[in-house]
Amino acid sequence: MPAQQKKILFCAAGVLSFACALGTAAAIGTQLWVKGTILCKTGALLVNATGQELEKFIGKIQYGLFYGERVRQCGLGGRPSQFSFFPDLLKIIPASIHVSVILFCTALLVFALVGAGFFMFNAFGSPYETLHGPVGLYLWSFIAWTAEMVSVSPSVAGSCGCLIMILFSSEVKIHHLSEKIANFKEGSFTFKTHSEQFANSFWIILVCSLVHFLNALLIRVAGFEFPFSKSKDSATTTGAVDLMY
Repeated sequence: MPAQQKKILFCAAGVLSFACALGTAAAIGTQLWVKGTILCKTGALLVNATGQELEKFIGKIQYGLFYGERVRQCGLGGRPSQFSFFPDLLKIIPASIHVSVILFCTALLVFALVGAGFFMFNAFGSPYETLHGPVGLYLWSFIAWTAEMVSVSPSVAGSCGCLIMILFSSEVKIHHLSEKIANFKEGSFTFKTHSEQFANSFWIILVCSLVHFLNALLIRVAGFEFPFSKSKDSATTTGAVDLMY
């Protein structure tokens, strides 16, 4: 492939990586990870509410990684309130999982920025070391895709974005995070999750993870073999063969 086309591909990959970093940063800072509704179970049972009457006991909740807001409905109007995970909710949520999600999101952001730097360096510079050449680009693209090797079990490893979604999904669905938040400091009424769905920020993480895989494909389109696929004989060759163009 001509050098000019390679530069275009690497520039495109660099822009995608930088956009991924911005998207990840935006996702971390917003409260649009989960949206749902919560039912005031105690109030609904007291009046035996059904049909349209039940709507008077259904409030709303939405939250992200650091803070959120809820509106509790118990038949007498909504009671809006805001909450933060640190330090208010640390005692009732699976703190280790929640902190892990934040750490992996930060790792995804850092690797996206480093990957963008590698792409731009290879587009406009003249790399002379293997780490700064194609292998370096593959390294950071796949580190962003498979960076986190630490989870609840040392034998489990997966992609960074996928692990974020798996951990956060388990926190929400398996550990009933929304219900725990809704019932936080609530002594008179019991709340139950009525509906729940993942919001924009959650899906942004998925898109950002897929971007790194796409960047790896762009490197392959540029004419470079995947790393560690060379024969032993060719692996011993250094110097000029490591030059990209």
